[in-house]
Amino acid sequence: MLPAGHHLPRRSEAPPRQALRSRKIGANGKGAGEVTHSPDRYAVTGHPIGHSKSPFIHRWFAAVTGQGIRYDALACPREGFGAVVRRFRAAGGLGMNVTLPFKEEAFALADVRTPRAELAGAVNTLSFRGDGAVHGDNTDGVGLIRDLRDNQAVALAGGCILMVGAGGAARGVLPALLDERPRRLVVVNRSPERATELAARFTGASVEACGFGDLGDTAFDIVINATSGGLSGERAPPVPISALRPGGAAYDMVYAREPTAFLRWSRAAGASVAVDGAGMLVEQGAESFRLWRGVRPPTRQVIGALRAELDRGD
Repeated sequence: MLPAGHHLPRRSEAPPRQALRSRKIGANGKGAGEVTHSPDRYAVTGHPIGHSKSPFIHRWFAAVTGQGIRYDALACPREGFGAVVRRFRAAGGLGMNVTLPFKEEAFALADVRTPRAELAGAVNTLSFRGDGAVHGDNTDGVGLIRDLRDNQAVALAGGCILMVGAGGAARGVLPALLDERPRRLVVVNRSPERATELAARFTGASVEACGFGDLGDTAFDIVINATSGGLSGERAPPVPISALRPGGAAYDMVYAREPTAFLRWSRAAGASVAVDGAGMLVEQGAESFRLWRGVRPPTRQVIGALRAELDRGD
């Protein structure tokens, strides 16, 4: 499902042609003919990484903002994350996105971390700056909020939110959700102990924790799935239908060509908004792009292009 007003590209649509910035130089360093400079280099790494849509997304970002960059997907063995980062940085790379299973390793590798990365305990964006330090940030929460609140027009302030799952995906977005000041936020997990452990990270915030059997008849305005359940034919998490109030919103942080098991569950539960995480992927990437380039790209057209790409099965 595309957010209202999103442009769905034609099947043949590709990113606008990217024009790299150039400057005139002469014998004295200025004045004569034009040269085209090598684009600044960025990348995404994870394991596996071949399925990543981040290069597709960042090519769009570069084109619509006129930024001269190159963005690649770098394969990384499970035990080789640090070596891959060091090689890329030594070759002149300026920044990296980090996906599963390396976000915690990226957190440990970063010399300087933002407060939101510290709260999340994970880093998905590395920046290599002139000060010699590796800077780490986490843009997952920003991506979720911008897609839910801005693209989907889901009101988060004052609402009751159920977060399904207590792993790294949930931990990465909880700080941003709490910043929106929901009336209630409950983390539910197959292992109630893990949910309690996650809730305890946010001292001073009213985060509750429970197992699925403890939900009872409580109805929530928003249910967010932060598990991978529902992909590859798996069942949706065992959330009772009554957990989503009629007309509420459901959001699956994973994305796929076909509706996930969780989205099928949410429609059966009467959700008025039921969307996957494709928009979140674009929005968190836009925040990374802003950190690196100083300009935030528009995202509506890119979300539409990504959805068309997924629909084609590319």
